[in-house]
Amino acid sequence: MVDKTNDRDAAHAMFGLNDREARRAGSPEPSQPNAPGPSQPVYTPAPPPAPWSFSGGQILFLLVLALLILSVVNIFLVISARRQFSEHAARQTDQLDLLTRRLDSSDARYAQLRGRFQVTSEKLGLTEQELARARTLAATVQKQQQESAQRLGEAIAKKAGADEMNRLQAESSEKFGALSGDIAGTRKDLEATKEALLGAKGELGGAIARTHDELVALAHRTDRDYFEFSLPRKKSRQKVGTVMVELSATNPKKNQFTVVLFFDDKRTERRDKSINEPVYFYVQGASSALELVVNKLAKDSVAGYVSTPKAFFSGTPNVLTARPGA
Repeated sequence: MVDKTNDRDAAHAMFGLNDREARRAGSPEPSQPNAPGPSQPVYTPAPPPAPWSFSGGQILFLLVLALLILSVVNIFLVISARRQFSEHAARQTDQLDLLTRRLDSSDARYAQLRGRFQVTSEKLGLTEQELARARTLAATVQKQQQESAQRLGEAIAKKAGADEMNRLQAESSEKFGALSGDIAGTRKDLEATKEALLGAKGELGGAIARTHDELVALAHRTDRDYFEFSLPRKKSRQKVGTVMVELSATNPKKNQFTVVLFFDDKRTERRDKSINEPVYFYVQGASSALELVVNKLAKDSVAGYVSTPKAFFSGTPNVLTARPGA
């Protein structure tokens, strides 16, 4: 035991170390058996890897994965934007088609009204000519009457015979009869012109039926068909020919309503329309615009009619055929 202690002290003295420095240098305690000698190297264990550390291959894989995700997101955004653009372009095309059909229908209607006004103007011009002719005839007859009266006075003064008196009276009666005929013809032409003007005014202003009886009278008077409908509650629908009418909202305080129309595979909403206000819309194949009128409005219900060109809804009973006794 003394020999081992002496050997250790000799080793410490040889390397210039005391006991504390020897312990710091990793020398084992004297009590530890099998301790390495001072000439053996001391290995320090490597520190554990830090958490979330990646190798070069893992980083490359993550970058490629991020690029793939960004590419998929970009492709999705491009496809969505293209779809939205296509839908917007389709809506613009439909609106342009609708405006074109409205313009064509307006041009046709304008041409019809212009033709009627042309006929009316010609009729008025003819009436003015006839009035001018009647005034001229009246002035001529008045002058001839004065001449006849003057001659009659002269004949009486000269004690003319009975034959001369009768001839003068017959001549005056014939001229008065011709003048009365001309005046009657002129009055008849004026009445016809007045009726033509009233018809043109009704065609321009449009006629609205506020009751069923007025609608029946309107159907008898015009060259259009009329179909009644009734929507008893909100979101209720009724099919009128090829058009579906749906009640969306009502506002009894303002006498307004909102309806949705389905036709030609399209949906169109007419918002905040007033009672007895015509709502015009164009259906493919119709020669002119269709007209929707609501003439009854309650809290959650409306009723009215749809007007179409003659025989456009040939398979649907109109207001006259639905009630033959009307």
